[in-house]
Amino acid sequence: MTIYLLPVPLIFLALMALYSFFIGFNNSGMLVAAPISTHSVAPRTAIMLAVIFEFIGPFLFGSAIALTIGRDFLNVSEINFDVLLAMVISQIVWQLLTWFLRFPSSATHALVGGLSGAAFAAAGWSVFRIDGMVRIFIGLLLAPVLGFAAGYIALKVILWLVRGASPRINVLFQRGHFFTTAALAMSHGSNIGQQSMGLITMGLVLLGLQVTFQVQTWVVAFVATTLALGVATGGYRLVRKLGGQIYRLRPLHGFTSQGSSAGVMLVTALIGVPVSSTQVISTSIMGVGAAERLRGVRWGTAGNIIAAWFVTIPVVFVFSAALYLVLDRLT
Repeated sequence: MTIYLLPVPLIFLALMALYSFFIGFNNSGMLVAAPISTHSVAPRTAIMLAVIFEFIGPFLFGSAIALTIGRDFLNVSEINFDVLLAMVISQIVWQLLTWFLRFPSSATHALVGGLSGAAFAAAGWSVFRIDGMVRIFIGLLLAPVLGFAAGYIALKVILWLVRGASPRINVLFQRGHFFTTAALAMSHGSNIGQQSMGLITMGLVLLGLQVTFQVQTWVVAFVATTLALGVATGGYRLVRKLGGQIYRLRPLHGFTSQGSSAGVMLVTALIGVPVSSTQVISTSIMGVGAAERLRGVRWGTAGNIIAAWFVTIPVVFVFSAALYLVLDRLT
């Protein structure tokens, strides 16, 4: 085993704290883009709502995704702690890089790429469990489709329901942002939080601190706290991109896109399918825009975001595999 200057569990938990923190920090703008850009909720209030419900999210809706990531994806008996160490370092570097470049990053894609790369470098193809791998990649492939479809259908339904209404209906949608912002942050905390919970629990099993894979309450609280702190300290760098560069949002659009995104992420959390929150939120905005006026969607910006999704897994896969090989040589 690699020689470390600090106790291994302490190193692992510190890195996982940074990992969860940077996810919250990087995604904070994405969670509050709609209410702020549509002037429906004051920035401080929107961020406060996001922080509170981001913290609540990991405590709700079970641990199905945690089981998918931590138990069903890899044959844990074939890997060691250095796999997780390489994976989490690659995630932190990737989160910092994408934040610096002001690009909506997919933490879920980075997690899958990083965990796969390090595990493959350690044990080859035999390390992967087919059932878990299929479930994860189906989720990654379907996320943009589900996000777009949910946004498109939701707006069509709402437009039909409010047909003939006076412009004062916008007040209702503005106030509705309080509820959709809370729901989106809660669903994000649940979906992303369970991914971190799965990684931590896998690490505890690998380190011999747990015999079976079971998410403990303190792990949930640990993840909820670090995610919420990340959201609380995150900036507004993604607000302009998601709030106006994909489609010019009005209160109706923001309300619909947030609500449909939250619905998709909550359902997938319950059935144990990890999805990219960036994909779901971004494509739901595209779906809302396409439902009203196809030409109004700024497909160039959307294309740049989609291109980043396709880059994430292979780049992080290679980087994480290289990190593992370096760590392995230090044994």
